[in-house]
Amino acid sequence: MPFRFRLPGALRLVLLLLGWLLLAGPARATHIVGGEMELVHNTGDSYTLVLNLYFDAVYGSASALDADLTASIFEKGSNSRMANVVLPLTSNTFVNYTNPACAQPSLSTRRLVYSKNITLSANTYTNAAGYYVAVERCCRNNSISNIVAPGNAAQTFYLEFPAVVRRGSPFYDSTPRIFPPLADYACINELFYYDFGGRDADGDSLVYDLVTPLNGHADTNTPKPASAQPAPYSDISWNPGLSTTNQIPGAPTLRIDRRTGRLTVRPTNQGLFVFGVRCAEYRRGEKIGECRRDFQLMALACPTNTKPRIVLQPTATGAGIYRPGRDTLRFVPGGNRCVRLRFTDPDPNTRLTLTLSPVNFTGLLPNFTTSTTGAVRSPGAPDTLTATLCFPECLNSRGRVFLLDVVVGDDGCSLPKRDTVRVAFTAVPPPNSPPQLVTTAGPTLPLHARVGDLVSFDVTGTDPDNDPIQLEMTGQGFNPASLGATLSQGTQANQQRGRFTWRVDCRAVGADSVFNFQFAAATSPCSERQAATVSVPIVVRYANRPPTLTSDLPAPKNGADLPEVVLPLGQTYTATFNGVDPDRDGLTLMATGTASDGKEGFDLGSAGMRFVAQNGSGVATGTFRWDVSCAAANLHRDLVVAFQLIDATCRPLPQVQRVRLRVKSPDTVAVKLYNVITPNRDGQNDEFRLPELPPNFCDSQFTNIRIFSRWGQQVFESTDRDFHWPGTGSGGMFYYFITYTDGRRFKGWLEVIP
Repeated sequence: MPFRFRLPGALRLVLLLLGWLLLAGPARATHIVGGEMELVHNTGDSYTLVLNLYFDAVYGSASALDADLTASIFEKGSNSRMANVVLPLTSNTFVNYTNPACAQPSLSTRRLVYSKNITLSANTYTNAAGYYVAVERCCRNNSISNIVAPGNAAQTFYLEFPAVVRRGSPFYDSTPRIFPPLADYACINELFYYDFGGRDADGDSLVYDLVTPLNGHADTNTPKPASAQPAPYSDISWNPGLSTTNQIPGAPTLRIDRRTGRLTVRPTNQGLFVFGVRCAEYRRGEKIGECRRDFQLMALACPTNTKPRIVLQPTATGAGIYRPGRDTLRFVPGGNRCVRLRFTDPDPNTRLTLTLSPVNFTGLLPNFTTSTTGAVRSPGAPDTLTATLCFPECLNSRGRVFLLDVVVGDDGCSLPKRDTVRVAFTAVPPPNSPPQLVTTAGPTLPLHARVGDLVSFDVTGTDPDNDPIQLEMTGQGFNPASLGATLSQGTQANQQRGRFTWRVDCRAVGADSVFNFQFAAATSPCSERQAATVSVPIVVRYANRPPTLTSDLPAPKNGADLPEVVLPLGQTYTATFNGVDPDRDGLTLMATGTASDGKEGFDLGSAGMRFVAQNGSGVATGTFRWDVSCAAANLHRDLVVAFQLIDATCRPLPQVQRVRLRVKSPDTVAVKLYNVITPNRDGQNDEFRLPELPPNFCDSQFTNIRIFSRWGQQVFESTDRDFHWPGTGSGGMFYYFITYTDGRRFKGWLEVIP
């Protein structure tokens, strides 16, 4: 038998790498691998515009690594330029291989991220046809095998997005994110697969297809235009025999799943192949945008990698082998639930890994009780590995046949080879009895309570299978916690005991006074909820009769709206009040100064008044005292005092009595203003006096009198209310002014006849 030797890990690619370097030859203008654009909605009219550009980290010239690139936004219907946006470089990282052990120095890719926050105003971006963004840059790798003159071919990165207003309302959209970028290579005559599927932040539907990459207007003379030109953009030119539907020579050629974005190809030729993928975005069946990814795939002649092999052996059947498509494993309570797996690989120095993939079910999965990885056919390693797979007791197929793929994969390059055993099985979990729940709230329901009562009873849950129990409390149409009801619980032996406690308060008083508390004893055997429930209705009774307020206030007179008390200065007025409540609720008596003329109320103390109350349960008394003084008179208005009796209950029925209080002013006659005197000493009308002026009262005090000649010269002034002025010797016409402290004024003229 001929001897076969397999190089481990990346070392087995040394010969492959040398071959590829010879194939590639000298590199000129080889830097852009591919890229795509994204538009991310932030909030309101704020968005982030992103260009992901993939750069050849091996042959790319450092001078071609741009610090910024310019994106141009156009209106799709008219190709009118809306804006040019300079995108600075914000990130520079390497793209990882799926299997790092397969990496090779000739294939290394950087992901350059150019991004900037932009504003898409709702007053500007309203065209129903939508908009597109483009970035143009030259040039591609000159070693590309499937297009004409690749070293002179440019790239146009292209993105479409909808108007930000639709049918008069804001229309927000983040374009799809196609991920992850491709770092791996393909092997000729081997099936290559890769997930180009994306995600959409808005939950829009995504549809994928292959497109011819765009060339655009950039060239070797102008590799980095100041801005992109409007569409249309020219396509790259395929080599003879290739096209949009046949981009990479293969059997089959390159394909993409419309729904998942999964790429597949079995290349038949070595080389570096460019390809294009389009992701269209749909919302409610209407296309609203698209993004394109322009990329390239390297196909190499790889060392032969033989597929591994796996077999399954049910332990209950001895040495029998499970036959996929013919056998069905049946797991029942008390029976064996484990199977043995044997897996190997013909190639030496291979490391194998087991994985599980459910086909037609979700939830619990079997678990490996032994290692799922290992090396075969290397020094000290066996030719065949074994593992044990056990199906959980709680796994329940509910009468269906579940399908599970058991997969073994090797560490071959560029992608692992796999072997799959599809296991059909049914599973029945152990039988389980539901829990039980009892309360001490009975025997007669509903329970009745009044505000202030303490309602309490026990709730006990048991389970025949001794499953852990949790007691739960809910309310039908209400939250028990919002009423102050609690359920404390603890475990005793095999029981879960709870204590319901509710101090009924005013929160329970409403239109609906029946509260249906619902209790449950819940278990979760095999993660499936089982519960026993009990309802305890509680009726809250509430009734309130109004209290009675009596006093010795006078009755209103002559159809007045309020009783009135009018007293002169120096007098004292008292009134007594009595409150009684038939329900023996707590009573509170209070007095407040109010207003009868639309003005603000007043403080009783500022008017010489005070009120003393003795409050209590069912009875309250109070005494009002008014010492009549200028303190009340100086307020310059009628004083209304309200006496209120309030019962302390959920819905009080307060009782109110009011009285109007006034300070009696001294009697005065109409003011007479004299205007002639004859100072001839005949004893009649010899002096100027005004005895009928208003008397002094509280803050209305006489201030002064001033007399002026007809030419404005003051001839007399006095602060005495009982002033006397005999006139002047020459006689004539005079004018006088009289003022009071409250602002009142009197003025007139006076003729002096000698």
